[in-house]
Amino acid sequence: MKTVRRISAALLAAAALTACSEEPEEGNAVPSGWIRDTYTPADTGYVDSSDPTSRVADEIDGNTSAQDRHSDDGMVFLLYRDDIVAISPHRTGSLIEIADYRTGYHRWKPRLGNVWPDPDSASFRGGGPGSGK
Repeated sequence: MKTVRRISAALLAAAALTACSEEPEEGNAVPSGWIRDTYTPADTGYVDSSDPTSRVADEIDGNTSAQDRHSDDGMVFLLYRDDIVAISPHRTGSLIEIADYRTGYHRWKPRLGNVWPDPDSASFRGGGPGSGK
């Protein structure tokens, strides 16, 4: 009987440790290969020559779901695990730019500053909103 209790206790402890451990990062990586294959390369990113920013954002998010989405003055920002995809108006369509979180946040800080955490703040844990434990 003691053996059964010890085994049960060990299994419960293992289950508790597993539940408390940080889940491995999976999914939510920016779909850079899909973007590269779907849109036309440009000097600073990729171009969709006809679709507006909201439609391009829907296409990208539809391919690989973003963790968060923010729109500001015609631009759309998609947050992925370690990256930001920015979609801005460009001629008759949209310009798509991919930047790692820190670089993208600093570049578009006037549009993102109150929405997503500053990567240089003491409370930032990486990976975007809600990923720190």
